Amino acid sequence: MKYLLLLQRAAGEDLPAFGTPEATAMVSEWTSVTDAMRGAGVLIDCAPLASASAATTVRVRDGQTLLTDGPAAELKEQVGGYTLVECADLDEAIKWAASLPAAAAASVEIRPVLNPRAPDPPTASGTSAPAPGVPS
Repeated sequence: MKYLLLLQRAAGEDLPAFGTPEATAMVSEWTSVTDAMRGAGVLIDCAPLASASAATTVRVRDGQTLLTDGPAAELKEQVGGYTLVECADLDEAIKWAASLPAAAAASVEIRPVLNPRAPDPPTASGTSAPAPGVPS
């Protein structure tokens, strides 16, 4: 099962500036954990995200695309990064989430990634069967 680990931090809390001893220590911690995840075969992808102030929110209303600079809502916490893992179960995902430096400094939210079944390929008649739960 895939789990998305959302790395949260307080809104307005910035990461240490690159080149500082704090940033070097942070990168070292993350490298150690991601190397362990890679070695265990659970790491799919991970990356930090720019500040929520760099976000662009997109909404479509009455056929018009509306853009807003910044996050969709006023936030007390913001997603500072993500880690995507493939684990046997939630207990294993919790173990890996707890090993992330963000868990000690802020918080890590774990979300199962849903895996809806795609429609079957077209049959000889040119039609395809709908995915389970999808109206035909």
